[in-house]
Amino acid sequence: MAIRLPPVHALSAFEAAARHGSFAIAAEELCITPSAFSHRIRLLEEFVGERLFVRDGRSVSLTEFGRRYLDVVRDALRSLAEFPLPYRNAPAQPRVKVTVPPTFARYLFLPHLHEFMAQQSDVTIETYLSVPLYDMSLSETDVEVRFGAGKYPDMVTEKLFEEPVFPVASPAYLEKIGGLEKPIDLKKAQLLRSALEPWQSWFEAAGLDWPEPVNGLRFDDLGLLLEAVRHGYGVALARGHFASEMIRKGEMVPLFDIKLATPQHAYYLVYERNARDRPEVAAMLDWMKGRFITQRLK
Repeated sequence: MAIRLPPVHALSAFEAAARHGSFAIAAEELCITPSAFSHRIRLLEEFVGERLFVRDGRSVSLTEFGRRYLDVVRDALRSLAEFPLPYRNAPAQPRVKVTVPPTFARYLFLPHLHEFMAQQSDVTIETYLSVPLYDMSLSETDVEVRFGAGKYPDMVTEKLFEEPVFPVASPAYLEKIGGLEKPIDLKKAQLLRSALEPWQSWFEAAGLDWPEPVNGLRFDDLGLLLEAVRHGYGVALARGHFASEMIRKGEMVPLFDIKLATPQHAYYLVYERNARDRPEVAAMLDWMKGRFITQRLK
């Protein structure tokens, strides 16, 4: 029968909070966000089935069960820490955890990541994907690129770039519906929908008094949205960074020469204020700002 063990990262959070009497100080010690720290404590409390702390404003104190459990946890952590390891004295390799939206990762981050790797060959990079407009906490990552409105309280937020959006369609789809000469002709087209690229503002720029479409195919990933266009499912709004290659290959064409100059959403570099205390994270931030904020995209 398998033994069900408590998560070690939650045990270390529990021990740190008990030692400091503060979630905030303990979270800072472990280099994670307060929300991620609270999640670890909730996870451990769910595991043991008991409350571990009594919350009183900004300070916390152990419950009676928490005090008894702390002795066991400290003994276990001490045993793990003191166990002789053959490579314990080897220096830890610098590591940066980066979270990016899928389309940004595919079209922009990965094609240029070799530049950072050449500059910082000793840094290990761990890349994670996030869902735009849904994942709103840094969790345990060091650097995050977010696609949204740019309102992220208590975080350093820097706009990477903002570019116009414009409608695109595949040549095969245009032939199928008899072409699209003017914006009003979109009434005969299937408009592909996405919360990431809403149509309403572009309609206004094009002089169309139309509501946001509520029917038809919807995609919450910009890469899938472009693939749907390429496969001839309809017309969608796109951005040059992502659509340029497909346009160059003739897989889709821009329509009407009407662009929305200031779209609702943009890409932002988001990180905690103390992130630059670690040289490897500061190096990643500087590289991303130099590569993307200055728009030196090739």
